[in-house]
Amino acid sequence: MNAENPLRLAIVGLGTVGAGVIRLLEENEALIARRAGRPIKVVAISARDRGRDRGVDLSPYEWVDDMGSLATRDDIDVIVELIGGADGPALTLARQSLAHRKPFVTANKAMIAHHGLGLAREAERVDVALKYEAAVAGGVPVIKGLREGAAANRIERVYGILNGTCNFILSTMEDEGRSFDDVLKDAQAKGFAEADPSFDIDGIDAAHKLSILASLCFGTEIDFASVDITGIRHVIAEDIREAEALGYCIRLIGMAECEEASDNGETRNIGLFQRVHPTLIPFDHPLAHVDGALNAVVAEGNYVGRLFFQGAGAGAGPTASAVVADIIDVARDEYGPAFAMPAEWLQRQTKADAGQRVGRSYLRLRVQDRPGVLAEITAAMRDAGVSIESLIQRSPSDSDGVLVAIVTHAAEQARIDDSFRRLAGSDSLIDAPMVMHILD
Repeated sequence: MNAENPLRLAIVGLGTVGAGVIRLLEENEALIARRAGRPIKVVAISARDRGRDRGVDLSPYEWVDDMGSLATRDDIDVIVELIGGADGPALTLARQSLAHRKPFVTANKAMIAHHGLGLAREAERVDVALKYEAAVAGGVPVIKGLREGAAANRIERVYGILNGTCNFILSTMEDEGRSFDDVLKDAQAKGFAEADPSFDIDGIDAAHKLSILASLCFGTEIDFASVDITGIRHVIAEDIREAEALGYCIRLIGMAECEEASDNGETRNIGLFQRVHPTLIPFDHPLAHVDGALNAVVAEGNYVGRLFFQGAGAGAGPTASAVVADIIDVARDEYGPAFAMPAEWLQRQTKADAGQRVGRSYLRLRVQDRPGVLAEITAAMRDAGVSIESLIQRSPSDSDGVLVAIVTHAAEQARIDDSFRRLAGSDSLIDAPMVMHILD
């Protein structure tokens, strides 16, 4: 071990994760040094509020108010960014750090999803590390596993549970039979959900992570804008019960595939499919057993088969663990292109037509309790070319009308959408229909 050459860090952002990183570096200092081959030393820290109690002693470290100045200092080797946000100070710091040839470690999934390609190009230009393991699935080493362990495989599909807040809400609704609003309040009280939970429950957080995984798995440029996003805000307790009766649970699933076609024996990509959507998961699928605030990612490789990564997707300990793992890689000089291949080789893809995707779906409609309504619904589906596998009508306990739950046979998504268009404006519908895809 080279004790005379410590790796010197600046940590910017001292929230839950930042304080966790300092705590981990202090508690496991000797072990980390042995694994890194050199000591790792925090030189300077920076955050918005100097006076806040973070539960860790910050007195050994130099406080710097101007975080941008850290990128120019000769006594700092690595910048660790934990302030968050797609733009603003985090992005400015990333660009300044790379411009001054400082390796950059971040847990910022929003910034990587929106600006990762440009940052990767700059990191490669100046030959320094850009590391972001903690940006996807917290402490689960899915980035390293896919970028390194599965590097020889063509990944055919990647999907999973990418947001712990949504998973906590849905699995609690399932276990306790409570409403979405009730469980959300509980999640906020327990610290699993923010005061404004929209970033999580509307699927944006999961979409950021999915776009990063898609780029890594398929060798495509990150395209967050093309992710089709539906959150869990409109999942109701009756959906949970109907899914359970059918042999499924409901989870918010991010899924990506790079669709291909063959011409004269050569395979070419024809579109990138990315979707975050509430999905019915069969009870015998591994994802059905991922409860609480856990995350899980499934990747299907053409030689390795199905890879399954599961663990804590957030929190001080798991996320700090991923951040420090990246720092150890930098200390060892172990890094390569941020997205598993040089940024110039990442392919730009068109957005795949989701309407052409074929699969079974669960449809839920809340309708007036009067004769002829079921005939109206089934006629709309018949005219759209959608075949019904099963149909259940129940009286919900907490509202007027009746609930109609339908499982379709495999059909193009465009046909499902067409059936809803045919019902649009009908006074038989009490509120907008809900569609959830079924993972087969």
